[in-house]
Amino acid sequence: MNERVEKGPVTRKRRSSISGAASAGATLKQANGQFAASKNNKLSNVKQDCHSSSKESVHESPHVTAAKDRGKNEIRFFGKLSCHKLQESLLSSASGYSNYRGILNWCVVMLVLSNARLFLENLLNYGILVDPIQVISLFLEDPYSWPAACLVIVSNVFILAALYTERRLSVGTFSEQFGTNIHCVNLTTILCFPVITILLLDSVTPVGGAFALGVYTVLFLKLFSYRDVNKWCRGIQHAKARTLSRSISCPAVQKATRGERQDKVSYPGNLTLRDLYYFVFAPTLCYELNFPRSPRIRKRFLLRRLFEMIFFIQLMVGLIQQWMVPSIQNSMKPFQDMDFSRMIERLLKLAVPNHFIWLIFFYWFFHSSMNFVAELMRFGDREFYRDWWNSETVTYFWQNWNIPVHKWCLRHFYKPMLKRGVSKRMGQAGVFLASAFFHEYLVSVPLKMFRLWAFMGMMAQLPLAWFVGRFLRGNYGNAAVWISLIIGQPVAVLMYVHDYYILHFDETKAA
Repeated sequence: MNERVEKGPVTRKRRSSISGAASAGATLKQANGQFAASKNNKLSNVKQDCHSSSKESVHESPHVTAAKDRGKNEIRFFGKLSCHKLQESLLSSASGYSNYRGILNWCVVMLVLSNARLFLENLLNYGILVDPIQVISLFLEDPYSWPAACLVIVSNVFILAALYTERRLSVGTFSEQFGTNIHCVNLTTILCFPVITILLLDSVTPVGGAFALGVYTVLFLKLFSYRDVNKWCRGIQHAKARTLSRSISCPAVQKATRGERQDKVSYPGNLTLRDLYYFVFAPTLCYELNFPRSPRIRKRFLLRRLFEMIFFIQLMVGLIQQWMVPSIQNSMKPFQDMDFSRMIERLLKLAVPNHFIWLIFFYWFFHSSMNFVAELMRFGDREFYRDWWNSETVTYFWQNWNIPVHKWCLRHFYKPMLKRGVSKRMGQAGVFLASAFFHEYLVSVPLKMFRLWAFMGMMAQLPLAWFVGRFLRGNYGNAAVWISLIIGQPVAVLMYVHDYYILHFDETKAA
């Protein structure tokens, strides 16, 4: 009994010395080796060989290992019992999941399949309607008379008039007021001269007239910016300013930083024919004395853009002839009979090809064509559009789908109005009013009829922008923007085509 009592405390004392970290160094190494045995078998074998003299620790290692194994088995057992955790569904906005690439691919596949069926149905009903000769005849009826091309050539007169006026103003020959009057007459003539020519000449086709008016509209905006920037430079020059920290109009006069090019042009050294014509052909509406330039022309990039331009313009023409024209022709009778159910059906049928062609036109013009011109001229600023497809408000769409026009409106129209004390709401309304005027200008004049459908469509964007911005957010706002684009444009197209058909084709049949 005494021996058993004495051995008991000794055994407990030895166990405590093994578990304690400060009692003995050799014993600590032995204990650590035993606990690590469950993690690494090779390491435990080395430890056991080095400390095989301790019988008590060898006797206790199976118990420790068994305890460890039981703990692991319990973790595995309870892991099999619990299979749930706190988490959201992937399609919930709270989940934070954003990789919907598979759904996007599915939408593309469904869109291709549905449109392929419609295209096959169109071929079975109407046959092949694509005719390149008919497209050429839209631009000119008389092969020996090109009125639209002549209008474009005559536009050089207004360019030279603007340059001559600015040169006279730079040397003080013309007063500021007299130069302003000459610019006003020149800009007004740019807008009025092609209108008078198109309305008086019957040989100008609607497509040719629209092309000529588009050139004159772009020239009007460019020369307006050219006049403003040179006027700002004269003001800075007269004030003997050394920097342009208060203005962004003329960055060339700023002090050159280290590593910056030293061949910057300053006013009035920019008043040259080469400088003005570079700006006329550059893919921008806002003039600067020194545009950002790319280091070189990338030939592969240029060829890719050229191939896209040729391919997409042919695709648009083919889709218009094969898809849109039959749908528009079939929509005339429901409009004449005022059959509203058939009108809505024709409108929805026309919405798909119209929107598809509009998307192709956007890519062809704002990406392929403008990048081609920019690369050819080494124009550095390639931000011609932003992510308008993510627009959650109508205002965001109009600010980001056409960056050159947005920059011009902000720089030469909106901000000057704010400086004169106009409120922001009135300034935005003024921008939409000017945009509505040019939309109607580019549609009504070539068609030689004034119906104000485009004007009212643009002005309707104001209440639509207010409604979407106030009541719709996120995906609902984005869906509202897409619906306005898909449905709004076909309505205007049908209105103009119907009125044009009534004015021309019905009168011809009656005669």
